[in-house]
Amino acid sequence: MPRKKETLTLSIPPGTKAQLEEIARRLNIFWGKSPSPSGLISAIARQELEVGKPFTLTSEQVNALQQATAALIDAGHVEAAKTILTLLLDRGNLEPPLRQSLLQQIGKPTEPWRIEVEKFINQEQPFRLLYRNSQGQDLDYTVRYAEICFYEKRFYLQVWCEETADVEEEMADLPELWHNRCFRLDRIQAILPTSGGWRGEFDAIEVYLHFYGWLVKAYQPKPEDIDDKVMGEVRQVVRRVVNHFWFLREISRYWEDCVILSPESMRQRMQKKVQRLCHLYDLL
Repeated sequence: MPRKKETLTLSIPPGTKAQLEEIARRLNIFWGKSPSPSGLISAIARQELEVGKPFTLTSEQVNALQQATAALIDAGHVEAAKTILTLLLDRGNLEPPLRQSLLQQIGKPTEPWRIEVEKFINQEQPFRLLYRNSQGQDLDYTVRYAEICFYEKRFYLQVWCEETADVEEEMADLPELWHNRCFRLDRIQAILPTSGGWRGEFDAIEVYLHFYGWLVKAYQPKPEDIDDKVMGEVRQVVRRVVNHFWFLREISRYWEDCVILSPESMRQRMQKKVQRLCHLYDLL
C-alpha cells in the first residue's frame, strides 16, 4: 500500500529551486535520476543534514589538533590519530601545503612503535632499530639502552647504540656523545630483539652554565641539573647533557642571559651558531 505523504507548498524566490536541486545533487539525494528538493527538505527535517554556516576549524583549533595527533601517534594510538587527521581534512580551512602533508600522513601506514619500544625497555631487552631519517636514508642501529623523552612538542626515542660511524665526522668535537641518538617514533621502520647486554644509562657530559639578569631568579631547575647555586649576580648551573642538539636548542631561547662556560667543545658549538646567525643578518 503506498505510504501516505503530506503536501507542502513553498513560496520561494526565482532560482531557489535550482539551488536546492544543486545541493540535493551534491548530497546524492535523488528521485529517480533527478535531484530531489523534497528529499532534501525531508532529510533536514529528520536532522540527517547539517544546516546553516558549515562548521570549520579555526587556526588555533587546527594547531591544537595537530599537536594531539602527534601525541597520539607517539603514544601508539594510531587509529585515534587517523580519526583526528580525517577531521582536520574535512573541517579545517587548510592551506595547500598543510593539506598535502596531512594527506600523506593519513595514507602512510604507521605502527604503534611506542608500545613495542616500551615493552623492550621494561624487559631490558636490546634491539635492532631500522630508522628512516629526514633525508630519506635508511639506518640500522643496535640499541642497548633507551628512554622515551619529551622535547618541545612531542615524544622521542632516545637511545644508546653501538654504531658511531654516521656521527663521528659531524661530532668530532664531542666523542663522549657519539653513542647517543634521538629518533622520531613515527620514522621507525622496524624493531627486532637482539642478543647482548643492557647498559642501563646514556653517556653524558657535564656542562657549566651561567645565568644573568632576570634568569638569576626566574630560571626553573631541570631534572638534569646536578648543581645549582647563586654567586652574587650570577647563577651557576651544572647540567648533565646526553643530547647536544636539544640542549643547545633549549638554552638558545635565553639569548644573552645565558652563557656556556665549559666544556670548550660545547662552548665552541654555540659560538659557531652565533657566528652563523650574525652572518645571516649581515653583522659579520
